[in-house]
Amino acid sequence: MALKTYGTMAVDWENRVDLDRLRRERLQKAKDLLRKSGMGALLCFDMNNVRYLTATHIGTWAQDKANRFTLLPQNDEPILWDFGSAAKHHQLNCPWLGERSRAGISMLRGAMTPEMGRAEDVAKKIRIELEVRGLHKEPLGIDIIELPVLFALQREGIKVVDGQQLMSEARVIKTQDEISLLNHSAMMVDAAYDELYRAMKPGLRENEAVGLVSKVLYDLGSEYVEAVNAISGERCNPHPHVFSDRVLRPGDPVYYDILHSYMGYRTCYYRCFTVGYASHAMVDAYKRCRDYLDAAIELVRPGRTTAEIAAVWPKAEEFGFPNEEACFALQYGHGIGLAIWEKPVISRLVSFDHPVTIEPGMVFALETFWPSTDGWSAARIEEEIVVTPTGHEVITRFPAEELLVAGAHYFTVNGPLPTTRESEAPPSSRVLDMIEASAKTERVGVSD
Repeated sequence: MALKTYGTMAVDWENRVDLDRLRRERLQKAKDLLRKSGMGALLCFDMNNVRYLTATHIGTWAQDKANRFTLLPQNDEPILWDFGSAAKHHQLNCPWLGERSRAGISMLRGAMTPEMGRAEDVAKKIRIELEVRGLHKEPLGIDIIELPVLFALQREGIKVVDGQQLMSEARVIKTQDEISLLNHSAMMVDAAYDELYRAMKPGLRENEAVGLVSKVLYDLGSEYVEAVNAISGERCNPHPHVFSDRVLRPGDPVYYDILHSYMGYRTCYYRCFTVGYASHAMVDAYKRCRDYLDAAIELVRPGRTTAEIAAVWPKAEEFGFPNEEACFALQYGHGIGLAIWEKPVISRLVSFDHPVTIEPGMVFALETFWPSTDGWSAARIEEEIVVTPTGHEVITRFPAEELLVAGAHYFTVNGPLPTTRESEAPPSSRVLDMIEASAKTERVGVSD
């Protein structure tokens, strides 16, 4: 293992994550791409992009509001507009921003209605900053935006263009410190899976598993548990992508996806289990799911392409879907960083026509799925991979090379009950003899 796993504290006796370097290098990557673009400035409302450029965070409650915004002009430093008290906090505690942290309110996803004039206020703030720098006639790149704000910017005479791809490109290659934070985030999920494995048994509900995982992660320092998909039993196929209050039963397949954030850096991390024992069909499905995943991982190294990885995965028709769009995200790869889905995307849907060359510093997750022949159970596994100069390193370490059986080991008078067995075993020869004998004795016909 080349990547180090650090403690959670800052210390003077060990060189750990360098947060000043993290801030500088992230911003510089965006500046360099902006300089090469045809844009005069970049305006971001996506909180992940705001954090990337300004190294500020006010809590994930604001994640979906599209209210905070930052402007990065050519050859200049970013300006941030935020909730007034948060802006003041940044002035006091974020010296890299200083007076460039200002109060500013957008429309709160429509909660501020158009007649309140918030869109015009945002547009005026942006126009003034662009005019001061002589950039008001240059295209303005934007990542995401509410339509009233877009229209207000256009009324100010500003030409708006797509800036989302510039930020996606800036974020695709991770810095040394970003990789350390992603590794640390995965370590926390390792621990959550260990606790979950020990807790799983008949009677546990999916939502209780979600609560257990959330507590472990928050206790370890997670800033945001984005989701815990807990899927069990007949809910495994088709994959519903959401947990319920279903109760685990003996022999159930169950898989989880744990998505959380440590200092902004996410995980997307599936593991698959059975409760008490596994059917032969489930064992076979897991093996095939694992083989598809291992084949994809084996191909991860600089110079390969996303098309080569997608090529080893089965076609949609091979596992019960009419086309690749219908099974999208079941055989799937995606970059991971400040968001759970970043570049590159790896899928048979897009990767053959638009292959992306794999480069050192990329970090992505690979996830596979395979349905069992019983028609209701299925396997789902995922690993997160860092692309190194010579190959790759897997940073998700909870065991998954073979299907794990959770819960109590059952014992009979003849010893341990096999962990691979059917819930309804075929009748023994004694039972068949009993049926035949009773039919003859009682003169009752027995049909096949």
